[in-house]
Amino acid sequence: MRLATWNVNSLRSRIGRVEDLLLRHDIDVLALQETKAREDQLPLLGLQGMGYEVAAAGVDQWNGVAVLSRVGVEDVQVGFPDMPGWGDPVAPESRAIGVTCGGVRVWSLYVPNGRKPDDPHYHYKLDWLARLRAAASGWLSTPTALVGDWNIAPTDEDVFDITAFARSTHVTPPERAAFRAFLDDGWVDVVRPHAPGPGVYTYWDYYRQRFERNRGMRIDFVLGSPSLAARVTGARVDTDERAGKGASDHAPVIVDLDAA
Repeated sequence: MRLATWNVNSLRSRIGRVEDLLLRHDIDVLALQETKAREDQLPLLGLQGMGYEVAAAGVDQWNGVAVLSRVGVEDVQVGFPDMPGWGDPVAPESRAIGVTCGGVRVWSLYVPNGRKPDDPHYHYKLDWLARLRAAASGWLSTPTALVGDWNIAPTDEDVFDITAFARSTHVTPPERAAFRAFLDDGWVDVVRPHAPGPGVYTYWDYYRQRFERNRGMRIDFVLGSPSLAARVTGARVDTDERAGKGASDHAPVIVDLDAA
């Protein structure tokens, strides 16, 4: 099975790129984040014509997650147990969807950004991660992948210049501790052994030619349960997809799994 994750930064704007990516890499399951649309607004006919089933959750132009699969879509779950909400009134956002595809449980996750340290959204982010961890503790015994945009750079080598982020989110000790707690629980960063840093990033701001100068961050991850991690035979970041007109500011992350 070939599994990929990509913060697409609007599926409607980049449907052509998504279809090309699926063909170019022969992807079986693609998790998407920031689809930025309700399910009824998504351009799905081409994907369905290619043999993909789609599970999606979204509210207008904000957030949005989806899983595309040509190896089955079962047991769709929007949101994880006890997932916190945001807004006034407080309500769950479209940031998590779980789908079983070909015997693998895939969670497409779009972790809150946090905005800036001590912002209410920052505390929401930490709470969101803590509750995800609590829910995910019950998934470690089955082949499960927690994939998506985590909005955390867990080590200094995951950013182009740590001094440039001294007063920013994504690198604060509480955020890094929240990410590390998943690894301590037994989740495995299955991409790092195949795409070692520094200099291997998944996100580059549109600002000041950050991509062209490789001034990026590694914030998109595939964390696997032990049984899933044991099946990984390769992984890579498709940095070519970040290039050119109309690109997302994230690159897809692709993982190969052998048969169960």
